[in-house]
Amino acid sequence: MLLSAASRGITVTQPEAVTVSEGQDATIECKTDAGIDSWGLAWYQQKPGETPKLIIYLVNDLYDESFSRFSGNGAEGGTDFTLTISGVQTEDAGHYYCQSYHSGGVFTQ
Repeated sequence: MLLSAASRGITVTQPEAVTVSEGQDATIECKTDAGIDSWGLAWYQQKPGETPKLIIYLVNDLYDESFSRFSGNGAEGGTDFTLTISGVQTEDAGHYYCQSYHSGGVFTQ
């Protein structure tokens, strides 16, 4: 299974893809080039032919219970953030984006 990772709006250092077997936990890293204040970091999932879906906002707040196996981690003012998927399933394959929204907001649609 292939999970790709990318970013938009912030400069990050992270692996291009994370490969895991079904049932394993997967962690995707997002390292910013400056500290993120006010917990302004979100994660999105995008599948082919679909619009991105908000998973996590404010670093670790779950947006929708359908993503209950997903969790975010990182410190306010920090530069290192992670998205963890517990017990990866085939349906989790897709692109994952982190977004800084210090001066903006998250996209819910």
